[in-house]
Amino acid sequence: MPSVSMTVNDKQVSGEVEGRTLLVQFLREHLGLTGTHVGCDTSQCGACTVHVNGRAMKSCSLLALHLDGADVQTIEGLADGDTLHPMQEAFREHHALQCGFCTPGMVMSAIGIVNDNPDLDEKTIRHQLEGNICRCTGYHNIVEAIGAAAEDMKG
Repeated sequence: MPSVSMTVNDKQVSGEVEGRTLLVQFLREHLGLTGTHVGCDTSQCGACTVHVNGRAMKSCSLLALHLDGADVQTIEGLADGDTLHPMQEAFREHHALQCGFCTPGMVMSAIGIVNDNPDLDEKTIRHQLEGNICRCTGYHNIVEAIGAAAEDMKG
């Protein structure tokens, strides 16, 4: 069986995987990082979003073997000890968590949105969130949280 090595949350990891193993499976089943969720299995919902080499990507659409040598960050790697990442803090402060199932992927996508768009407005945030589905809310608090975090992340 082939093996893959990558950096996940600043730690070097490796494992033997089948050629068809998806990144989300490698993270959850091989590394025990269950914050990355599987919501739809079709890359429609965004619950599996992580950062690969600094870019927000849906881990259910990536083969683990293709990421040999990559740098991967999951929701578990965002906080610095007890200090939440500004996006995590904004989601908490603005009550953008709802049931929590979509939250890890939503937070990871939101960070990517802020990193890719230096000047954010509500319309841009809503448009960029189209690849993430939350079944619990109308997105109002999520959009507010992203806007607030964007200000914190700039400073």
